[in-house]
Amino acid sequence: MKLIDLARKVSFPHSRMRTSLLRVSVVLVTATLSATATAQDTRIAQLTIRADQPKSTINPHIYGHFAEHLGRLIYDGIWVGEDSAIPNTRGIRNDVLAALKHLKVPVLRWPGGCFADEYHWRDGIGARESRPKRVNASWGGVDTNAFGTHEFMDLVELLGADAYINVNVGTGTTQEMMDWIEYMTSDSQSTLADLRRQHGRDKPWKVTYIGIGNEMWGCGGNMRPENYVDEYRKFATFVKDHASDTKLQKIASGPHDDRYDWSEALMGQATKHMEGMSLHFYTLPTSDWKVKGSATQFGQDQWHSTLERTLRMDDYLSKHSAIMDKHDPDKKIGLMVAEWGTWYDAEPGKDQGALYQQSTVRDAVVAGINLNLFNVHSDRVRMANIAQVVNVLQAVILTDQEKMLLTPTYHVFDMYKVHQGATSIPVELDAPAYRFGSASVPSLNASASKDANGVLHVSLVNLDPNRAAELTINLQGTKATRVTGQVLTGSAMNSMNTFEQPNTVRPTEFRSIRRSGQRIVVELPSKSVVMLELTP
Repeated sequence: MKLIDLARKVSFPHSRMRTSLLRVSVVLVTATLSATATAQDTRIAQLTIRADQPKSTINPHIYGHFAEHLGRLIYDGIWVGEDSAIPNTRGIRNDVLAALKHLKVPVLRWPGGCFADEYHWRDGIGARESRPKRVNASWGGVDTNAFGTHEFMDLVELLGADAYINVNVGTGTTQEMMDWIEYMTSDSQSTLADLRRQHGRDKPWKVTYIGIGNEMWGCGGNMRPENYVDEYRKFATFVKDHASDTKLQKIASGPHDDRYDWSEALMGQATKHMEGMSLHFYTLPTSDWKVKGSATQFGQDQWHSTLERTLRMDDYLSKHSAIMDKHDPDKKIGLMVAEWGTWYDAEPGKDQGALYQQSTVRDAVVAGINLNLFNVHSDRVRMANIAQVVNVLQAVILTDQEKMLLTPTYHVFDMYKVHQGATSIPVELDAPAYRFGSASVPSLNASASKDANGVLHVSLVNLDPNRAAELTINLQGTKATRVTGQVLTGSAMNSMNTFEQPNTVRPTEFRSIRRSGQRIVVELPSKSVVMLELTP
């Protein structure tokens, strides 16, 4: 300001000279204020990567998915039928199939969800024109049963994924479950195995996981934990292996959120009968199931509250794992996060029961945070299934008749697939808080892994929607001769891909990388997900 005042007060022989000095003064002041603002707007953080202290293997199934008979997920999303004008393979959409194969989907859970405890598998076999049409009592509408056991198992084989079958405990019986398992997996000359052959499948399918009931504390029967423990033990007893080289992995219907009493009951009384225990946790901006918040119309208040609530996953994983450690110190039983993701109010004008919602940059940040947490907790977390795969909740794919788009969440899964099967590497992150009002969350989130070739992958999330972060990375136990990366962000908190503009949010090359001695310095844009690749 002094330069400007001086320029105004000093007498110059020519007005042009006075004007020039005024312009220079304004430029200098503006540059100074800009530099100050930039310094204030960029957060400074440190990340130490302990490559010399490798931890557990990151099970590829942590990057799993979930497909329930709900809304337009199965019909229109995955299944269009052989006679559809939409290109398909035996009724399965080719575009969706190709997109999921690109993600290297490791496991797919089906048929639910709440729907699983009202599903009777015999309705979905045989000639499609003869299959009964049933009211979907959980989600509305009528299910034609055109997509049943054969169609699902065809899908997972085409994907190269493992099958996670959720059996009916709520309205089913142990006999029904036994018959279904025999129908799918027996190579004998039994009546059920021959029935499968009559319906077009000679060899048995490989089924990896059997989920015994779903949300038994809620839509699966509103049971008390002690009640379900008895039911679980009974059903688990009748899960029979029909192949000498395959052992079915039994998954108990575990807790939601902070139901630690449910984990305690199961782990205290059923550890000998299970290979996994599920955990369900959804991120709601408001924590109010009646008014959850909009998927696309929100301000920084709900941006911040969404991230604060999704970070609760870390606490739930830690505390449920601690209960499991007490009863299973050798960590033989996996914690399976069978349902996770964002859940918003249905879009105006959409079927409220169909749970269709858009996916924005906010959802990409949520996905990055959760996948980082699963990587960090991979000593106990063996599987996770985002809810859900197409057209429902935090979907990775949206369809509209013949059109298809990839959501920002899809791109995060694509960026993170390098972690599948790699070794988890500990990280120590020192980052300032991101505050909104009285609430506070860490501004950054991270995880790292090393693959079989020694390549280190570091996934980073900047939670702050307004401020970039300068992150200095210190490597312990490894070197990096080459550093490259990808970044996913958007111009606004609610940037999204639409059928009219399907590529608004997608990964681009990350170039904000520089060396500082033995350290690597990166600048993470606001509201971004970044994947670094460090080649030794």
